[in-house]
Parts: sequence; C-alpha cells; structure tokens
Amino acid sequence: MFNIDRILKLLPHRYPFLMVDKILEFEKEKRMVGIKNVTFNEPYFLGHFGEYPVMPGVMIVEALAQLGCILLLQSTEEYQKIVYFRSIDKVKFRKKVRPGDVLKMEVIVTNRRGPLWKVVAKAFVDDEVVTEGELQAFVSDENLDDLKKSK
Repeated sequence: MFNIDRILKLLPHRYPFLMVDKILEFEKEKRMVGIKNVTFNEPYFLGHFGEYPVMPGVMIVEALAQLGCILLLQSTEEYQKIVYFRSIDKVKFRKKVRPGDVLKMEVIVTNRRGPLWKVVAKAFVDDEVVTEGELQAFVSDENLDDLKKSK
C-alpha cells in the first residue's frame, strides 16, 4: 500500500533510525498496519547483545511510534508537520525479537482530541504479540521545512 518512497516523504527519520519498511493497511483516522524487517545489520545489535542479538524493546516501541506518526500525518493530510510523542503507557514486552524476524505492527486510534491522538499499539512476530502498549502523540504546528531552514 505505502512503499518506502512514500514513507520517506512522510517521516523525517532516516537510517539508522527509520523503523518502518512498508505499510500494508490504512483506514483514515482509525488504524494502520506496517512492517519492519529486522536484519542482523541493524546497528543496535552490535551492543545488544553481541553474540546473541536481541532487538531492544525501546526500538520496538520506536517502530510502533513511527507507524503511529504515519497514521496521524496521513489522516490529517498535514504531511510537513512534525509529530511528537506525549506518553507511553502500559507497555509489555512478551517475546524476544531477533534478526530474521518480520515485525508486523498495528496501531488503532482509541481517542482523539484536536491535535492529540491516543492509540493502542501492538507488534507481532509470526502472529504472536511481542510488544503492546498505549501511545499518545500530537501533531505540532511546526513545519519540517521551516525547521530545516532555521538551522
């Protein structure tokens, strides 16, 4: 549905911090499903944990947050705005994510008040939940192009 070219137009994140490879499903203002292909070449595997690489939980949460960001920007059609995290709640890490896994992620909108959005987020490997939680974010008034020019 959305390939990496479209994702790069929506998110300011770049290697090594871009954590969404493809969008599979999108329902405006409701939900989004995307994937992250986890490879041994991820830079965090060097230190987490060397000979036994495991994807850090914070990186899974970041991947979920980036998927939520794409959902918000695509839903509001404010493509040049910046989305900021507001809170992370009730996060549970249920299973390890290792190189070779395909992280399938889903975010579902549970509440929206103006620019503030709340989503339930889940990440799966082989249809088993590996991480879940609630995320809040807001679409700021800041424009990415204006911030780049002000450097």
